[in-house]
Amino acid sequence: MKRLIVTALLLLTSAGIAFAQKYIVVDSEKIFKSIEEYNTALTSLDNLSKQYQSAVDTKFKEVETLYNAYMAQKASLSAQSRNVYEQQILTQEKSATEYQESVFGSEGIIMKKRIELIQPIQKRVFAAIEQYAKEIGCEMVIDKASNASILYNSDAVNHTNAVIALLKQ
Repeated sequence: MKRLIVTALLLLTSAGIAFAQKYIVVDSEKIFKSIEEYNTALTSLDNLSKQYQSAVDTKFKEVETLYNAYMAQKASLSAQSRNVYEQQILTQEKSATEYQESVFGSEGIIMKKRIELIQPIQKRVFAAIEQYAKEIGCEMVIDKASNASILYNSDAVNHTNAVIALLKQ
């Protein structure tokens, strides 16, 4: 019986502590989209990606053209000529793949440009969220944009617009 009472008291105490914690919910996606500089950066990145994708497509089209020419002539080529042709196709395909990786890979041109354009905005937004949370005495901030497991949140705890207002000051 004594053990049951102690367990009940611990549960009530921990529940009280949980309710005493102050948290807010923000939608970082909405915050970012409210910043014109962010939208401009995304448009710039999209345009740059399209330009590079066109160049990548051209390189792979050249490989395809070379391959089709090889297949059309394959029957009339000597074994040595076929080997030379095949090596040329493989070399050109490898070159196109390496170029694609250098542009779109995790260390590529687009990723570096994304970091250059987006990272300063992210730092500013996250600093504003932190500043706002500290100002209102908040202990935790939940981002509903990146956490799809939030099934419900009251508008009373959603402070997205307040963070947007703080950023626009």
